[in-house]
Amino acid sequence: MPWIQLKINTTGALAEALGDALMACDAVSVTFEDTHDTPVFEPLPGETRLWGDTDVIGLFDAETDMAAVVAMLAGQPIPGPDFHHKIEQLEDKDWEREWMANFHPMRFGERLWICPSWRDVPDPEAVNVMLDPGLAFGTGTHPTTALCLAWLDGLDLQGKTVIDFGCGSGILAIAALKLGAAQAIGIDIDPQAIQASRDNATRNGVADRLTLFLPHQQPEGLQADVVVANILAGPLRELAPLISVLPKAGGHLGLSGVLESQAEGVCEAYGNDFALDPVAVKEEWVRITGVKRA
Repeated sequence: MPWIQLKINTTGALAEALGDALMACDAVSVTFEDTHDTPVFEPLPGETRLWGDTDVIGLFDAETDMAAVVAMLAGQPIPGPDFHHKIEQLEDKDWEREWMANFHPMRFGERLWICPSWRDVPDPEAVNVMLDPGLAFGTGTHPTTALCLAWLDGLDLQGKTVIDFGCGSGILAIAALKLGAAQAIGIDIDPQAIQASRDNATRNGVADRLTLFLPHQQPEGLQADVVVANILAGPLRELAPLISVLPKAGGHLGLSGVLESQAEGVCEAYGNDFALDPVAVKEEWVRITGVKRA
């Protein structure tokens, strides 16, 4: 099926409202792109590029009257009458097949592979986690997930209990179980993530050893030998008092979802309770690890 996309450059502060406006104009989907990470699109004749930091892209059926869509947007407070935009036709592709063709098994550390279900397992003797991309975050493709997986692969998890704080797809908890952990506990604020983790654990044959909680269901006094939290720097700092009590004395902590520029602040939030290791860096993202002080 052919598609048309309408691309509008704006600021991060206005991006969400603009996305809502596009959906009100019957966009099939809306995508946000960081302008600094994407190529600059050519200006239309007579167009002046407004250098915001976000491109908001609305996807429309190719038969949509785009002139009417532009007129509707011009009549709304955001983007307003004189907004700059570009309309492009997209090549008709089998997008699901295209996406599947580009998702390959990935290796982390010495033993661990993350494999999509439609690919052959590269090494049957390795620790293989079967995981298909879904609605919850965590497939191994993001540097923060890769950093956490490599860290887990390097730990001795035999017989240990692992907490995956902000479990998303369950990838870290499931990997820990396949690497020898006796039990894993996943915690997430999103019920969809809890369901995704449960489904992925079942697919990997470890559902009987994975316990999942929404935050209000989390038992008091919960502790583990290893705690991993791949969320964001802000929540990691804010939740430091809660996360810091989860590892047992001598237990391991792994944190990610943190940019290099944010690492110092996160380290400060955990430095009193943990003997921290040197920060590991991958593509401007970092992993912070340490051992709980007695």
